[in-house]
Amino acid sequence: MKHQNSLSSHLAKVFITLMAGTILLCLLLNNTFLEKFYIRDKQKSLLNAYQKINSAANKGNIDTDEFEQELQILCSRYNMDVLVVDVDSKTVKFIGKDPELSRMQLWDNLFLQENNKESSNLVETEQYRIKIVKDKRLNNENIEMWGTLDNGNLFLIRTALESIKDSVQLANRFWAYIAILSTIASGIIIWIVSKKITKPILELADISERMTRLDFEAKYTGESNDEIALLGANFNKMSEVLEKTISELKTANNELTKDIQKKTEIDEMRKEFLSNVSHELKTPIALIQGYAEGLQEGISNDEESRNYYCSVICDEAAKMNGMVKKLLTLNQLEFGNDIVSMERFDITMMIRNCLQSSEILLKQNEITVRFTQEEPLFVWGDEFKVEEVFTNYLSNAINHCAGEKMIDICFEQREGKLRTTVFNTGNPIPEDSISHIWEKFYKVDKARTRAYGGSGIGLSIVKAIMDSMNQQYGVINYENGVSFWFELELQQKIDELSE
Repeated sequence: MKHQNSLSSHLAKVFITLMAGTILLCLLLNNTFLEKFYIRDKQKSLLNAYQKINSAANKGNIDTDEFEQELQILCSRYNMDVLVVDVDSKTVKFIGKDPELSRMQLWDNLFLQENNKESSNLVETEQYRIKIVKDKRLNNENIEMWGTLDNGNLFLIRTALESIKDSVQLANRFWAYIAILSTIASGIIIWIVSKKITKPILELADISERMTRLDFEAKYTGESNDEIALLGANFNKMSEVLEKTISELKTANNELTKDIQKKTEIDEMRKEFLSNVSHELKTPIALIQGYAEGLQEGISNDEESRNYYCSVICDEAAKMNGMVKKLLTLNQLEFGNDIVSMERFDITMMIRNCLQSSEILLKQNEITVRFTQEEPLFVWGDEFKVEEVFTNYLSNAINHCAGEKMIDICFEQREGKLRTTVFNTGNPIPEDSISHIWEKFYKVDKARTRAYGGSGIGLSIVKAIMDSMNQQYGVINYENGVSFWFELELQQKIDELSE
């Protein structure tokens, strides 16, 4: 994830700026106060040497070897020359390179004022004086301390004051080199460290962005034990809770949508049912009412006419009764109130029983049936419902059979399923009607359907039964007829799945 103003860049800039500012401040302080600090340090070393010499003179051990060694170490450390003379100008103690030069310098400081020397006073008391003395002749600069000890002896302590400005410039140049190297090295280190610090933060930012897209697979995987790891763990918990909550909401929303859709469908089905039933019952009720009124009014007195009237009434009542039974069956199937009992049965035997029951009707219509299957074929399904499907197919085939008056029933095995096909010769179904034949009360030829007492419900029952068993069904048009088919699971396929 790339950010124009990343946190790592901000951190690196802040730390590098602070470091550079600190180094520049040190350079400024070094350039401003180093010289004064250096002079103050030299002054302290002179005062320290004076106190030791004065103490030794008061104790009378200024000539001892022990004090000599201590003074030698002090002078060597601070690069000092020491001269002590008595009131007779005799040298009491000297440590340095040139005693005569030190003696002359002492007398010059005490009694003479030379034009070739410049001096600036640092400290002045009754016993001693400290000055910075610059000798133009030798082009050098020293800090000199002279005066009298408590015992009356004169003393001179001097230390060379090297060119402090050169030292400051050298120190500043060294600091500049160190600053450049430190800035580069620190910048690299800070950049690496900031990357390491901001990496888990960027990971959390990426997780939060994915969560806004409802992607809850992203989890924080950091292994540290700091506050960011705690935040990452809380992110993971929040992701799980959100995923669970959204899942529950989606489930509830899906159920609500299904309930609304189901309610809408039920309302539509109720309206359609009432419309279709009222339309289908209107004709038989009108016939029954008309013939019944004719009998009541005695329109025909002969027995043959009365019997005809009664037969019409009975026939129409039977059609109404059959239609109501089919509607009840369809209603139970569509609303899931009818339990589907899956069992193994011999479909060959079932079909032969149906053909035997329809034998009289087939002979009356002079229809030839061809069914060559002899061996048993076991399938899985609800035997009574499958029989209802086949009976509807066979009834349709008988009622629409024409031409050669042939019904052909055959089996076809495909991928563990058995397809049963019922073909009848006759006119094919119009193409614009094929997609509607499974709808309730739909009739391709209303006059013909009315003639044989069809209600337009049979194929709707087929659709509901096959859907309840999650199996396929359909219709195929041919030039000389129509075939309806349905599929069921073969016994072998089910057994393989169970194993």
